[in-house]
Amino acid sequence: MTLSTHVIDTAAGAPAGGVAVGLERMIVGFDGDVRGWRLVTSAVTDEDGRVRDFPLDGPGAWRLIFDTASLSAFFPEVVITFVVTDPARHHHVPLLLSPFGFSTYRGS
Repeated sequence: MTLSTHVIDTAAGAPAGGVAVGLERMIVGFDGDVRGWRLVTSAVTDEDGRVRDFPLDGPGAWRLIFDTASLSAFFPEVVITFVVTDPARHHHVPLLLSPFGFSTYRGS
């Protein structure tokens, strides 16, 4: 199972290369309580604004943390939390960022 992301600077109308992105997995105890988050890996977007192949090692809650300080003084960091239920499918979670807003969606 893999995950990809794509960062678009909508103010510039261009991909955002050089953005640091961390991938974390939720840690859940045997009692079902959330224990926190564990950094799985990190990467930097390429010149096309993409990280193409983050590893996902199973279902559960995950989050991408984008260091967006160079693109937006208002949003120095964007965190997108999502749940993987189908471990056989590839997941694509893009970030569209402007100076004062952002959006995301489940891509293909």
